[in-house]
Amino acid sequence: MSALRISQLADLSGVPASTLRFYETAGLLSAERAASGYRQYGREAVDRLAFISSGKLLGLALEDIRDLLDVRDAGVCAAVRERMLPLIADRIADADRRATRLAAFSAHLAEVHRELAGPAPAGGCGPDCGCTPPPDRAPGPVLVELSPTRPPDATDEPRPAVPVACSLDGAELAERTGQWRALVAQAGGREQIDGGLRLHFPGTPELAGELASLAAAEQGCAVPSSTSPWT
Repeated sequence: MSALRISQLADLSGVPASTLRFYETAGLLSAERAASGYRQYGREAVDRLAFISSGKLLGLALEDIRDLLDVRDAGVCAAVRERMLPLIADRIADADRRATRLAAFSAHLAEVHRELAGPAPAGGCGPDCGCTPPPDRAPGPVLVELSPTRPPDATDEPRPAVPVACSLDGAELAERTGQWRALVAQAGGREQIDGGLRLHFPGTPELAGELASLAAAEQGCAVPSSTSPWT
């Protein structure tokens, strides 16, 4: 059975190399080292990654997936199914709670929409014009809010913290943070700059591709750079 390089496994599985490194660090995936120092994976890693991906699609936490992999490695499917049942039941209950909150939020939006569609008051906005619904009528936030983690410098002017919306859930955010940390660990040098940190990486095509992939993923989920793990 031929071994796979990390780039080959990434192509076969559709999982980025940075994520494969994170899975190795998190104990979800193992790799051997060739004499040249490159990671090598067996062909069974493709099926293992498919199992990990399916667990993520079910909303399972990475630690739960790791436990399931330990049971799966024993080779008894019935034991895996038995372990999965309560996890899926918890996810169903969580999905029902989220659906209830979203339904309340949708009803709140519909009510505001009806008010805004009615006749506007004469003059400027007021407390009863419908443009500013009272807080006690709001169903609560439905998105995770993150605040910038870099503390203000002593010379910074006081300014209010502006929360941002993140489209990643808890498990995905933890995984993304782990990917960045695994990548940052490969930096060859660090340099303090105004308002941040400059990292110097070896000029390898593989590493450049991982950096570009993670940068594109950050833009896709709308997480600003101030929430990156090294700030």
